[in-house]
Amino acid sequence: MLPVVTALGFAAYPAGTDAGLTPARLPLREIDAAREDEALRDGFARRIARERAQDILPLCGDWRGDVLVCDETDFGAIVVAERLGLPVATVLTSPVGSFVRRGLVAGPLAELRAEHGLPPDPDLAMLSRYLVLSPAPPSYRDPAFPLPATAHGVRLYTPEPEPEVDEPEWMAEIRESPTVYVTLGTVFNLESGDLFARILAGLRDLPASVVMTVGRDIDPAEFGPQPDRVHIERHTPQSQLLPHCSLVVSHAGSGSVIGALAHGLPMVLLPMGADQPHNAARCAELGLARVLDAVRATPGELREAVSIQLLDPSCRRAVGRMRDEFAALPGPAHAVALLERLAAERRPLLSART
Repeated sequence: MLPVVTALGFAAYPAGTDAGLTPARLPLREIDAAREDEALRDGFARRIARERAQDILPLCGDWRGDVLVCDETDFGAIVVAERLGLPVATVLTSPVGSFVRRGLVAGPLAELRAEHGLPPDPDLAMLSRYLVLSPAPPSYRDPAFPLPATAHGVRLYTPEPEPEVDEPEWMAEIRESPTVYVTLGTVFNLESGDLFARILAGLRDLPASVVMTVGRDIDPAEFGPQPDRVHIERHTPQSQLLPHCSLVVSHAGSGSVIGALAHGLPMVLLPMGADQPHNAARCAELGLARVLDAVRATPGELREAVSIQLLDPSCRRAVGRMRDEFAALPGPAHAVALLERLAAERRPLLSART
């Protein structure tokens, strides 16, 4: 991540390790909720939190900021901020709310707090004490996991496509025809086995354009020749692509789901792990998507699901309502104003609905 951040002109420092992050092609596995809970509890809340706290503590101690901003699973940073008396703003990376469960991470975080000389926090107020930024409308949240009183909805920053960047020739084509966008994210794309190939086999003969992004570590050439309407790329900015799409096929990662809903696009979802089953279940409950088994879905089933979603008026209405809710959220300037206020006032910022 460091080269990406420094290329944008910011100072960046390592925190924690890259252990386990080396890209590798892996076979597709069955969804295992216990395995994913273990990764969150013993990975993020225990090992990664401890490693990051060790590196962030001296950095924040030497460079005294006014506020610390981190994602909701950066538990080590949150502990360091409390130790140093810094107010914290957390950004929800899984806005559905049912994946990052307090009961799941309470034990490891109690251990980490004790190691840093902090008092017990059985309710884990540390995670939402000052400010929570939620990049999705409240109606997307699982009602069994309500937003905290300090939660504020914000619309994520969407960069405008750079005019000097040449568009691929096929961009003109997708503006004129129904277009299906396929993505399996930037981590699970390498753990998807033959899923890309099955999706292609199901969609390549649809009367629609298909744009599939496979990530930097997969060569589009390995999928062989394709019809003129099928375009396989390592990466295409979603801000450039989604405004011209009709439907999104994805792994139900939070970023992919939020991007699709913000543009009012119906979805076909193939969850594989992490918070994806939670996102998929919520989207199905709200009538926003059809969900298929990533391990067993056949090309015929994929084709059928996409064909139905492209024509389903009830789904169109549901995603249209969600798009309007996204559009009504205040933009990034509101988030900046909240952060400035938090730095100045150093107290919890309650939302208007409380």
